[in-house]
Amino acid sequence: MAQYDMTPEHVFTTPYSAETRVSAFLRSVYGWMFVGLGITALVAFVVAASPGVIAAIASIPFGFIGLFLVQIGLVVWLSARAGSMAPGTAGLLFMVYSALTGVTMSFVLLAYTGESVAGTFVVASGMFGGMALYGTTTSRSLAGWGQFLFMGLIGVVLASIVGIFWRSDAFQFVLAFAGVIVFTGLAAYDAQRLKQMALSTPQGQLGSYAIVGALVLYLDFINLFLMLLRLMGSRRN
Repeated sequence: MAQYDMTPEHVFTTPYSAETRVSAFLRSVYGWMFVGLGITALVAFVVAASPGVIAAIASIPFGFIGLFLVQIGLVVWLSARAGSMAPGTAGLLFMVYSALTGVTMSFVLLAYTGESVAGTFVVASGMFGGMALYGTTTSRSLAGWGQFLFMGLIGVVLASIVGIFWRSDAFQFVLAFAGVIVFTGLAAYDAQRLKQMALSTPQGQLGSYAIVGALVLYLDFINLFLMLLRLMGSRRN
């Protein structure tokens, strides 16, 4: 097994009680999520501290569009093939995606002051952690949130596209505020769905699905952080 497969295979192939199964699965999910965030942060800081690299990336025609399309492709591929993909392969794709996200995040670090980035990260971590804990521990079903959050997510995506062409401070504020609500809700909703996934997914596939779960929570956190940064961040002069 590849060395980047963080979860021993026997954890997901040996019969366990439901509680132990869920606990092992969630440990793997959050372990991979933290690995992804660590890679993103490291790449972002390294690239942001390298003016030559920044200039080279910015000089590539349609470079950001290409980078975005590659990231979307990796998310779709990983999500669609998780059931038949080896955990090592899924883990490698997730780490590649995290590194590419770090490249795009480096430009965010250059746009905002270090103090506002650090402060926003702390706030985002607290909000995400609190909602994920709620989603994991509550006995109340959050299934009813799904349709509302999906509609909100579509709305945020469409509004973000509009915002590229319509530079209105009021519009950007409303968009960021709506995004915070949507991704905060998704943190709890997705955390609860992962518990259900641990119990409904065949044991032999849980290793790969743990990485897919990590990707889902990773995206919730990154987007929550970016939306909060729009509201709280101080731009450099």
